[in-house]
Amino acid sequence: MPAVLFFLTLLGALCSHGQAMTREEKQRLRNQVVEMFDHAYQNYMDHAYPADELMPLTCRGRVRGLEPSRGDIDDALGKFSLTLIDTLDTLVLLNKTTEFEAAVRRVLKDVRLDNDIVVSVFETNIRVLGGLLGGHSMAVMLKEGGQHMQWYQDELLHMAKDLGLRLLPAFNTSSGLPYPRVNLKHGVWGPETRTGTETDTCTACAGTIILEFAALSRFTGDPVFEAHARRAMDFLWEKRQRNSNLVGTTINIHSGEWVRRDSGVGAGIDSYYEYLLKAYILLGDDLFLQRFNIHYASIMKYISQPPLLLDVHIHKPLLPARTWMDSLLAFFPGLQVLKGDIRPAIETHEMLYQVTKKHNFLPEAFTTDFRVHWAQHPLRPEFAESTYFLYKATGDPYYLEAGRTILDNLNRFARVPCGFAAMKDVRTGSHEDRMDSFFLAEMFKYLFLLFADADDLPFDVEDYVFTTEAHLLPLSLSTAPHASSIPSNKTSEEELDDSNFDWTCPNTRLLFPDPAFPRNLREPIRSAVDKSCPRPAPYREPGMGRPPLRAQDFMANNPEHLELLRRMGVSLIHLKDGRVQLVQHATQAVSAVAAEDGVRFMQEMMELSSQQQKEQLPPRAIQIVSHPFFGRVVLTAGPAQFGTDLSKSSTGVRGFVTVAEPYSGCSEITNAEYVRGRIALLQRGQCMFAEKARHIQKAGAIGGIVIDDNEGSSSDTAPLFQMAGDGRSTDDVTLPLLFLFHKEGNILLEALKEYREVEVLLSDKARDRAAIFKGKPLPGSLIEGSVDVQEAEEDCTTEATTPTSFEPVSQSQMSTVELDELAPEEVTPSQDENSPIEEDTSPAEEVSPPEEDASSADQAQPKEERDSEKREEPEGDTDSSSQSVDELLADWREDLEAFKQMEKDEL
Repeated sequence: MPAVLFFLTLLGALCSHGQAMTREEKQRLRNQVVEMFDHAYQNYMDHAYPADELMPLTCRGRVRGLEPSRGDIDDALGKFSLTLIDTLDTLVLLNKTTEFEAAVRRVLKDVRLDNDIVVSVFETNIRVLGGLLGGHSMAVMLKEGGQHMQWYQDELLHMAKDLGLRLLPAFNTSSGLPYPRVNLKHGVWGPETRTGTETDTCTACAGTIILEFAALSRFTGDPVFEAHARRAMDFLWEKRQRNSNLVGTTINIHSGEWVRRDSGVGAGIDSYYEYLLKAYILLGDDLFLQRFNIHYASIMKYISQPPLLLDVHIHKPLLPARTWMDSLLAFFPGLQVLKGDIRPAIETHEMLYQVTKKHNFLPEAFTTDFRVHWAQHPLRPEFAESTYFLYKATGDPYYLEAGRTILDNLNRFARVPCGFAAMKDVRTGSHEDRMDSFFLAEMFKYLFLLFADADDLPFDVEDYVFTTEAHLLPLSLSTAPHASSIPSNKTSEEELDDSNFDWTCPNTRLLFPDPAFPRNLREPIRSAVDKSCPRPAPYREPGMGRPPLRAQDFMANNPEHLELLRRMGVSLIHLKDGRVQLVQHATQAVSAVAAEDGVRFMQEMMELSSQQQKEQLPPRAIQIVSHPFFGRVVLTAGPAQFGTDLSKSSTGVRGFVTVAEPYSGCSEITNAEYVRGRIALLQRGQCMFAEKARHIQKAGAIGGIVIDDNEGSSSDTAPLFQMAGDGRSTDDVTLPLLFLFHKEGNILLEALKEYREVEVLLSDKARDRAAIFKGKPLPGSLIEGSVDVQEAEEDCTTEATTPTSFEPVSQSQMSTVELDELAPEEVTPSQDENSPIEEDTSPAEEVSPPEEDASSADQAQPKEERDSEKREEPEGDTDSSSQSVDELLADWREDLEAFKQMEKDEL
C-alpha cells in the first residue's frame, strides 16, 4: 500500500451541523497566528539568540550553566541555538522565506555541535536533528522553486550528519537501545564524558528515533543511522508483554527488563506508538504498520475507556495503574485520525477541550474527575495538534472554534512583553520564566494550518509527514535507496499475521452519514466534565492518643508549651531560614510516661503532616495591575487559613500597596494614615501571622502581603507556604492576607521603589485583563477586536482545608520536626535512632511535599522534555531580582507604545 494513503484519511471531510466560519474570520485568525509567532520569534532573536531558549519574564536568554539548574529539563539545552534550529521549517510554512534564508545563514555561521556538554539523545534527535532535516527539506524545496536559496549546497544536511555521528555512540549497547544521554564532544565512554553510567531509558526515548535517523540515512546514502534506529525499535517490540501486547514506561538498556511496568499513551511511551505508524507512512515498510495495529488493538482494549485514557499494568492490563492522566496524551486523538479511527478521537478530544475550557490550559496532569493534579502548563502543543487533524478529517467548524479558544487563552494569559511565558499554575495564572523551543516549532505550525486555506500555503503539506516535533520530512524518502548494515532483531512474519486488520483508511462520510453525529458524541462528554466537581473530603481528627500537649495546639512562642516539650524530651533548634526544628530524644524525658507522651506527640505531628498533604489549600495570585504592568505580571502567593477567603470572592481585593511601619507588623502600625485603605506590605518573622493581620486591620488596611525574610527563597523551588492562625479564634480577622517568597516579594518591592504607586489585585487566580479593566480601554490590548469577558466558572481545584497547616520539609534519622518560627506551619517528623521505642514510631516511608503523590514510584512527574522522560520541579531563577525594574521593563514600554499605536490603527 502506498504510504501516502494514510493521509487520505484527512480528506474524508464530515459535513458540519454547526455554523461555518467565514473565510474573512479564518483569515483574521490566521493573521493573528502570524502576529503571535512574530512576537515570540522576534523576542527570542532580540533578547536571547544565540542562547538555546528565551526567558520571557526577564527578557534574556537561557544559557546552560549560567542559570540555576532545572535538572533533567536542561538536558535539551546544548549551546546550539536550540530555538532557532527548531523554528526553521516553521518560518517557511508561515511564508517567511526571507527570514528563513537569514536564519539558515545564522545557523551555518554561529552554531557549533562539538560542545563539551551532556545532552538528551531523545531531545537532541527530535529538536535539533529534526530541525536541521526539516530546514534542509525546506531549503531544497525553495531552491527547486528557482527563486530562493539558490546558494544552498546541502549545508544543513552536512550539519545533520555531523550531529547524527555524535549521537551514534549512545547506541553502543548490547540491546541496541541508546543511552539516554551523550556528550556531544566525547560520546559516552570515559570520565571526560560525565555520562554513560545510566541503566534505564524511557520507551519513547528509545522508540522516537526512526524518522529522523531513517531520513538522515536516505538523504545522505549512509545506512548506519537507519539501521541503528530499526534495531532499537525491533528490541522494544521483542520486549513487549506477549499477553497484553503492551510496553512499559521505562526499560533497562542492557538487560531489557522493564523498570516501570505501567503502560499508557502519555509521558514515557507516547511517541513510540506515533513513530510506528509514521515510520510506515514515511518509509513504506509494512512491518511498522503491523506492529502498530497490534499495539493499537491492545490500547483500545485495555487503556481506552472513552473518553479517558488510563494507564494499566502490562502484566495485569485490567488493573489501573493510576487515577490521573498527563497532558502529553493529548496527541493521541490526532494519531487516531491518521489511523482512521475517528469516533474515539472525537470523544477524547472533547474531554480534553472541556478540561481546557475549565482551566484555560490543559494542566500537566489532571484526575479522572477533571481536577488539577499537576498545575503547570509549559505551553504544550499536543491539543492544538489533535484539533488540527480532527478539523482536517471532519471539516467541522467546531474545531476552528476550539482553535480560537487556544489563541485567545494564549494571548490573555500567557502573553508577556518579551514573548509567551509558560504557566506555573493554571489555577492562579502565575507564570514561569520559560518559553520552550517546541512552542515555536509546533504550536504555530498547527494553528496556522488550522486556519489557512490551500492557497495560503507555500507547498502541499500532504507531501510531508510531521515528526513528533512537527518537523517536515518529505514522503518521497520512501522511494530513496536504503540498506541495513546491522543485524536486526526483526520477528518472523508468521508471528505478525495481521489479517484481521484493515489496510485501508475508512471513509468518514460512510462512517458518519448523519452530519450531527460528531455533536451527539460530544454532548454527553461535555456534560460529564461540567458536572464533575466533587466536594472536599471532611477534616479528620489526627492522632489517637491524648498526651498533655496536642500537636495541633502547639505554638512555638508559648513558654508553657516549650516547657511541656522539654519534659517530654523534645527540644527546639532554630534554623537560618526561619523555621524551627523539633528533635525528640526519649532518653532526655523526665520520666518514661513523659517519653511516651513525647512519642505520641511526634506521631500526631506525622499525622498532621500527612493530612496536610491531602488537604492543601490552592495557591493564590497577586496580579500587578497598575502602569506599566497592566495585569501581565502575576506572582504566586501562599494563602492564609484565616481572614477573607479569596476563592469565594468573584472580584478579589484590589488596592495600592504601601510598606507598613514597623515592617514586621508585630506592634501597632505607626503610619496608619498611609496604610488606611491600602494593602500593607509586611516582613515575615518576630510574631504570629494573625497578629500582623490584626495590627494592619486596626490601621484600616484592606489587605496584607507578608514577604519572606529568607533571602533567595522562591516559589519556583519551595513548596507552597500556608499561614496558620495563632492557636485561638481568628474570626476577628476579616481582611485577606497572602504570603510571598523573597524572590516574588522583591519584584513587588522594586516596582514600588521605581513607580511609588503600585496597584495590585489579590485573588484566587489571575483575572482576565479584559475583566480587570472592563468599562475602560484595555491597556496594551493584545487581542484583535473586542474581548469578551469570560463568565466565572465553578472552580474544581479547591480542596479541603485543615484547622492548622503543617507542611513537610525533609526527613532525618533523628526524631525531628521542622516548623516555622512562632507558627506551626511546616513539620517533618521522623524517629530518633537512639530512641528505645524506635521500632514502634518510625515511619517506613519518607513524607513527600504536598504537590506530589508519594504513594508509588509511578507518581514521578513526566519530564518536561516533551514526549518522554520523568520530570523534576524546575528550580527558580535566583538572580532575576537583582535586575532593576527599569532594565526589566525597558522593552515593555516599547511594546506598550506599539500596542497603543496598533489600537489607533484598528480604530
